[in-house]
Amino acid sequence: MSHGHEKRQGMQGFDPDYVDIVDYIIRCTHKIWEERNVGLIYSHYAHNVLIHTTDGITYGRDKVIADSIKTMAAFPDVRLFGDDVIWSGNDREGFHSSHRIMWVAHNTGYSIYGPPTGRRVTRFGIAHCYVKENRVVEEWIARDELALIRQLGFDEFELARRMVERDYAAGIKSPVPVGTGEVDRLLGQTTPEAIPEKGASFDPENFIRRFFQEVWNWRMFGKLNEYFVPNYMGRVPTNRELYGLGDLSAYITQLIAAFPDARILVDHICYLGDETEGYRLAVRWTMQGTHQGPGYLGEPRGKRVNLMGISHFIIKNGKILREWTTYDEFALLKQTLWPV
Repeated sequence: MSHGHEKRQGMQGFDPDYVDIVDYIIRCTHKIWEERNVGLIYSHYAHNVLIHTTDGITYGRDKVIADSIKTMAAFPDVRLFGDDVIWSGNDREGFHSSHRIMWVAHNTGYSIYGPPTGRRVTRFGIAHCYVKENRVVEEWIARDELALIRQLGFDEFELARRMVERDYAAGIKSPVPVGTGEVDRLLGQTTPEAIPEKGASFDPENFIRRFFQEVWNWRMFGKLNEYFVPNYMGRVPTNRELYGLGDLSAYITQLIAAFPDARILVDHICYLGDETEGYRLAVRWTMQGTHQGPGYLGEPRGKRVNLMGISHFIIKNGKILREWTTYDEFALLKQTLWPV
């Protein structure tokens, strides 16, 4: 972490000790979590900040502070290791940052899931922030919550049912309201819309949009070798490590099998790099679908779901080498269990 004061980019409106947006993201995270200065949230988050997760949207800085303290009480020795920050923007219009984090702790206090287990846990996550003048104005958080719950030793189905019953009895509305329209992956009986290549030179945003459209939405799994190197490596939820196109194909088809009408919509992309050195991309996306097929979520229950995810990719010579994708499978499970 940098502690210098020589600015590496324009940071108007930010605290003077931050030299660029990466420094801001890494060091304010350290100050709040590892130095235990939770009160810095007052000067680093907007009073009316919006926090998006697959569980829904929360509003206001006080909720951020309360949730942070609950987590610290449950995991007092928590360490957040920042692996990468991919960003775009400037200090006039605001910055978008996508912060990939590995979270390590021991559960020695009461958590939102139950009594302390004493177990050591790791949790992978990515936080996408919109930051302006030293404050996070809006944040999208995708965390591997199911991996955490399994490491704590809880049964995810029993826990999910208990939490859904509690929230339903308290009058909390379903994350996906009854009466939503169909998933518009197709227009009637037509084929999915094609995204043409853009120009002669490599365009990383066009490339990644075509990948999601052709492989995920069009189900052209045979095109994986057009987008990925043969020795591709990926990390996906519940600490699964993928190696090669066979693992990747199995992962994609198993998720679509559980949600046969699934469609992924790309919500935001930012990237760094060039064609010579390669690109680092951050992609925030939403999957819509209906739980109609077999899978790790158990018996199909016919529930409509919305899932927010964030992916980081490394692209070199026109193909994806590495991928880190995370989303909250426990929140997804709760959506499938929600009473109609």
